[in-house]
Amino acid sequence: MACCNAGTTVTESFDALMARVRACRLCETHLPLGCRPVLQASPRARLLIVSQAPGRRVHETGIPFNDPSGDRLRDWLGIDKTLFYDAERIAIVPMGFCFPGTGKSGDLPPRPVCAPTWHPQLLPRLEQLRLTLAIGQYAQAGLLGNRRGRTLTDTVQAWRQHLQHGVLPLPHPSPRNRLWLARNPWFESELLPVLRARVADALRG
Repeated sequence: MACCNAGTTVTESFDALMARVRACRLCETHLPLGCRPVLQASPRARLLIVSQAPGRRVHETGIPFNDPSGDRLRDWLGIDKTLFYDAERIAIVPMGFCFPGTGKSGDLPPRPVCAPTWHPQLLPRLEQLRLTLAIGQYAQAGLLGNRRGRTLTDTVQAWRQHLQHGVLPLPHPSPRNRLWLARNPWFESELLPVLRARVADALRG
């Protein structure tokens, strides 16, 4: 199995780091469609989006959130595709960079080795971040740790508390979550206006 060198040095350029990420083969034997890390990032990014892992369509295109979930997410954020895919302003660094495969109830969880290997090397280099979005339970577990609630709903309901630390937890924008959105109307009435305002503020200037 081909393997990437997970080590880095302080003199490594960001472009070199991203090249190593995209060449990663750590999970190759566990991925049904093979390795294709999908992410975007720049040291100048102002907004960081951390989600779970690419779906099959994103794997096929190599474009983050290039699916119905992405359409809904962009609507939530109040931005268009041009801005969303501007890596100089928005970083998209999921918990798993490759499509993990499909299980009985949807896509499998992100591979557990990905975020521990690469997040400590990537995220500290994003020094101009103004806001981080933790999308879904896996991102919330990774970013919030013991500060998250017992359930995803508990965590998202406590968004005001987490926002004080620069992190805004969100449910996944998957069409599968229509029922959750219907059961939690406060998300659209209370959280979305704040989300759009904070995103606009983070990307301004």
